[in-house]
Amino acid sequence: MRPFKQIVLSAATGMSALLFCAPAAAAASGAGADPFPPREEVFQLVAKQTQGTFVDVDGSSGPSQGDEFVIAGNLFRGVVPVGTYSQICTLTRTAPNDEFDLQCAADLALPLGQITVQGRFTVTSAGPGDIDLAITGGTGRYRTAHGTIHGVNVSDTETNLTVHLIR
Repeated sequence: MRPFKQIVLSAATGMSALLFCAPAAAAASGAGADPFPPREEVFQLVAKQTQGTFVDVDGSSGPSQGDEFVIAGNLFRGVVPVGTYSQICTLTRTAPNDEFDLQCAADLALPLGQITVQGRFTVTSAGPGDIDLAITGGTGRYRTAHGTIHGVNVSDTETNLTVHLIR
């Protein structure tokens, strides 16, 4: 079993990376009577954690409600750096002992604006599994953003992201 801190940092990294740069592929949806239907852009990113801190709010040896993970890193499209991300995840449920829930908020800083992301996911002794989070808004080019991000952790510090950005 991996240590608690390692599992949580891996889970939080996956969540945070979730959404950041100019799209690699775009697909316009054509359904409905709206003459200006929303556009969905789907693109791939890799989030690589560069910093991570565990904040133990009550000094106990294991996870407890309210503990936080603060994480930052870089975003890549292939090997090209395209931005940075930061996130804060709070433990909201810690029972049973082999699993817990994290509520996370993240931002993706890109050259043309920021994207904000939020959501909750469960982490077990096997790890966080795949992570799905909501795009909640943004600035600049992403000021009307919504959609989802799907993250797959490939290591404790690297996550592959598929961004479904609707503008």
